[in-house]
Amino acid sequence: MSQISSTTTKNLLQNPILWLHSLWKFSRPHTIIGTSLSVLALYIIAIANLENSVKLENLWQLLGTWIACLCGNVYIVGLNQLEDVAIDEINKPHLPIAAGEFSRKQGQLIVGITGILALILAVWLGSWLLATVSISLVIGTAYSLAPIRLKRFPFWAALCIFTVRGVIVNLGLFLHFRKTLQGQESILPSVWVLTLFILVFTVAIAIFKDVPDMEGDKQYNITTFTLLLGKQAVFNLARWVITLCYLGTILAGIGRIPGVNPGFLVLSHGGLLILLWWRSWEVDLENKNAIAQFYQFIWKLFFLEYLFFPIACLLQ
Repeated sequence: MSQISSTTTKNLLQNPILWLHSLWKFSRPHTIIGTSLSVLALYIIAIANLENSVKLENLWQLLGTWIACLCGNVYIVGLNQLEDVAIDEINKPHLPIAAGEFSRKQGQLIVGITGILALILAVWLGSWLLATVSISLVIGTAYSLAPIRLKRFPFWAALCIFTVRGVIVNLGLFLHFRKTLQGQESILPSVWVLTLFILVFTVAIAIFKDVPDMEGDKQYNITTFTLLLGKQAVFNLARWVITLCYLGTILAGIGRIPGVNPGFLVLSHGGLLILLWWRSWEVDLENKNAIAQFYQFIWKLFFLEYLFFPIACLLQ
C-alpha cells in the first residue's frame, strides 16, 4: 500500500510543530543551507572593500535577498517532489508527500506561494535579483515539470543544476549586491574564481546525486549517469572533479588573485583536498547508506567553500 494513503496528513493549525518539521523536510535542508551560505558569502565578498559596510539598509538588503532565494529554493525542490511522488516512495520515502505528511494539494499550495513570494521580493529589491530568481525558477520548472522534464536526460539534468548553482546564483547575487550597495556592475576576479570553483564542483554533485537512487530511477525510466556508467565510475569521476576544483583554487592562490589572502586560500583548500581523499577511501559502494552519507559529505564540502572563500577575501 502506498505510504500516502497510510500516513496522517499534517495540519498547520492542529499540529504546527509537526507541520513545520514536515515543511523543513519538504524544503530539502541541505539545499536550504547551501542557498543561505551562498547569499551570505557573496554579500561578504561584495562588501569586503566597502567602507562602513555594516549599515541597517545593507542588512535589510541581505535579509530580503536571503528570503527571496529561500522561497525560490523551496519552489524548485517542492515542484520536483510533486512530480516525483512515485519515485520518491522508493528512493526517498521520508519526504513529506511520499510519506503522506503533506497532501498533493498542500504541496502545490506551498510551491505556489513560495514561487510568487520569491518573484515579488525580487521585483522590489532589484533588477539583478529579479533576473537571478526568474531564470532559476524557469530552469527549475523545466527540470521537473512535464512535458519538458529535463531530469529524464543525464546531460540536461546536470546542466540545469550546475547552471543555477554554479553560474546564475554566484554572478547574479554578486551583481545584485554590488549594484545595490556600491552602484557598480562589474565582477571582481575573486568572484570569477569562486564561480568557476562552484560551477565545476556542482558537476560532481549533479552526477553523484543519483547514485543512491538507482532502484527507483531504473524502475521509472529516469536515465542517469549512474545507470549508464555504473556506481564505481561515477564515484571516481565525482572525486576527481572535486579534486580538480581544489587544485585549481590552490593554483589561483599561488598566483595571488587580487582581493584574496593567498596563504589562507592555499592552506584551507589543501586541507579540504586531503579530507576528501581520506573520507572517500571509506565508502562502501554496495551500501546505500554509505553512499548517501558520502553524498551529504560532498554537500558539506560545498558549504565549506562558501565559508572559507569569503574569509580569504576578508583577510586580504
